[in-house]
Amino acid sequence: MLVIGDEILSGRTREGNGHHLAGVLTEIGIRLIEVRVVPDVADEIVAAVQTLSAKADHVFTSGGIGPTHDDITAECVAAAFDTPISVRDDAREILARHYAETGRELNEARLRMARIPDGAELILNPVSAAPGFKIGNVHVMAGVPSVFQAMVQQIRPGLKGGAKVLSWSLRCEIGEGDLAGPLGEVQGMFPEVSMGSYPFVTSSSIGSVLVLRHADRGLLQDAAQALRNILAPMGGVASEVLPEDA
Repeated sequence: MLVIGDEILSGRTREGNGHHLAGVLTEIGIRLIEVRVVPDVADEIVAAVQTLSAKADHVFTSGGIGPTHDDITAECVAAAFDTPISVRDDAREILARHYAETGRELNEARLRMARIPDGAELILNPVSAAPGFKIGNVHVMAGVPSVFQAMVQQIRPGLKGGAKVLSWSLRCEIGEGDLAGPLGEVQGMFPEVSMGSYPFVTSSSIGSVLVLRHADRGLLQDAAQALRNILAPMGGVASEVLPEDA
């Protein structure tokens, strides 16, 4: 995922689209391998699009396709693919219909949102009409969370994933410093299972939530049992969240 915008890097806007996208992709069975944030600088956007497009099956961008001068994502994606960009008739028609219905003018600034690279497919926007687009393996979408989420729903049927990744969580009142060795031992026994440790502190205890992730339920169950066996002499597992409950 490529998040574009100075407002994210300045702290003015809290980034939440990555969290939403990660959840949707996990449900589909697509692994999100990176979320990168870049400023509204053309060279950096172009370079990031080219790099991510070459390393991943899909790239999803967020931000920078609005009507203002700093909304430069569309031009930058076109440049990354060395493709011309212009106001396209089908995108113009969508905007013209929307603004006629709302009684507002389709002025020059708003018409900027109809700029689409040659050969791109439109991504419909049921919230505010201005479309995104897909070119190559790059899906270009808005930064406004409600619009981004609606656009993700539009493209979701066309995204083909693998088996859904399952998550098995074990909560224990054992500090990470004491868990590091045992957790590493179990990771060595099950190298294909993703394992993470997430500490917590309450008024009465400290502890960790251990999270195991893999598409194979049986493998997860074996890894969880290995953890239980190792943690038993240290105080054991306080509670678990099984994949069907996650």
